[in-house]
Amino acid sequence: EVQLKVSGGDSVQAGGSLKLSCSASGITFDAREMAWFRQGAGNECELVSTLEPDGGTTYAESVKGRFTASQDNAKKTSYLQMDRLKFEDTGDYYCALGDILGMRANGGLTCGELGEKARVFGYWGQGTQVIVSK
Repeated sequence: EVQLKVSGGDSVQAGGSLKLSCSASGITFDAREMAWFRQGAGNECELVSTLEPDGGTTYAESVKGRFTASQDNAKKTSYLQMDRLKFEDTGDYYCALGDILGMRANGGLTCGELGEKARVFGYWGQGTQVIVSK
């Protein structure tokens, strides 16, 4: 059984840092695209970052320069280092593995809804909560 285990969420003050981890089991890890999504106060699931098998990364404008995605293929684990956190970064964070473009095509959904549809395109981990206080 393939599992993506997400951890690292916590409560922090604005300006602080957190590092999220997404550990995969039961799957070949290093040949697939990986992504971080989040569900904030809005209705739509937001794509935060993608990480290509070749190491290339993309970031949402709202987190660019503050968040860094990385991956340890030997540990089958991806990371999202979040620095200079802001109140608006508060939310539930999810990792996904596989056809991220296919997942992204399902726009306008909550992360819960997207997680259900995403299983057609790959794998979706459970959320971890990040709370940033002002």
